[in-house]
This record gives sequence, structure tokens and C-alpha cells, in this order.
Amino acid sequence: MIDLGLVLLFIPTFMFISATPGMCMTLALSLGMSIGVRRTMWMMWGELIGVGLVAVLAVIGVASIMLNYPLAFQVLKYAGGAYLVYLGIMQWQSRGKLALNNESAMLHASPRKLAAQGFITAVANPKGWAFTVSLLPSFINPELAMPPQLAILVAIILMCEFFFLMLYASGGKTLRRLLEKHDRLQWLNRISGSLILLVGVWLALS
Repeated sequence: MIDLGLVLLFIPTFMFISATPGMCMTLALSLGMSIGVRRTMWMMWGELIGVGLVAVLAVIGVASIMLNYPLAFQVLKYAGGAYLVYLGIMQWQSRGKLALNNESAMLHASPRKLAAQGFITAVANPKGWAFTVSLLPSFINPELAMPPQLAILVAIILMCEFFFLMLYASGGKTLRRLLEKHDRLQWLNRISGSLILLVGVWLALS
């Protein structure tokens, strides 16, 4: 049903790639600082759905078509990047729903928007598509049925992504507590806002 050797090789390979700071991990760090780990999980669900979708499409070949016709990518990544830039600027100025002006800021971020933010960041990342197109199919044994192999690989991808998203978001929350102890809430807004702004620019220019 599956090639155990390929699966065992894939686990450390993807763990290393997932642990590397990227758009989604940077976003998790920033949101962990601004709205806490629990609320950031809404973004994580959207990101995980996006990553899973990219992985499946890469294996079945749709990704190669999308890479050859990048118009859909451009529209999606520019729109997503512009929205993230807007959020970053608002938070840097201690304004908007993610700004840490008081504890109620934790309650105002829309779960739907957070999930959409994670989904767009994952799906509109050309590097994510390039990785899955070039690397993921090499861990599929053509002599075995594809569905069970794909299911195992996607499950590994999602578990690794979720683990490191939680790790980054928890790190952001810890940083928030350290800055709050020294009454540096405005600094926290600016750090978090700058990270979101960076992800937006990164997404648009990648």
C-alpha cells in the first residue's frame, strides 16, 4: 500500500522545510503576539487547508498548469499581500482590530478573516507550489496506488505544519508577555505589525 522507506525519508525532510521561517510561520509568530495562540488557531486552520490543497494538486498535476498560467496566482497574492500590508500598518499605528490597546482586542478579530488570511497566504505562495511540484511527487512510488500514499504524505505535512505553527505562535505569545511586563505595549504593536507588513510585501513580491 505504501513505500515505508520513502515515508520515513519524507518525515525529516519535510520537518526541516516546515521549521524554516516562511510566510505562514512569520504570520503565526505575529498573530501569536497580537491575539494569542487560541485565536491564531483560526489562521492555522485556513493555512492547513491551503497547504493540504496545494499538496494534493501538486501530486495530481494541476499545479503545473497553474504555474504555467500565473494570472490566478498574481491576483490572489496581490490581494492577499495588500490586505496583510493594510493590517500591518494599522497595527503598527496601534489601530485596527489586531492592535493591543486593551484585552478586548483578543475578542474582535474575525475567525473567518483569520482563516481566510491563513488560506490565502498558503495558497498564494509560489515557493510552496514550487516545492510541492518539484519534491513531493518524488516521494510517490509509481508502482503503488497513489491515494493511500498521498493520504499519508498529506497527513505528515499537516501534522508538521500544525506543530511548527503552534511553536511559532507560542513564541509570539511569550514575547508579548515579556514586553507587557516592561510596559512596552506600543513596541509589541510595532513588532507584530512590522512582521505582518513583511509577510504582505513578501507575498506580493515573491
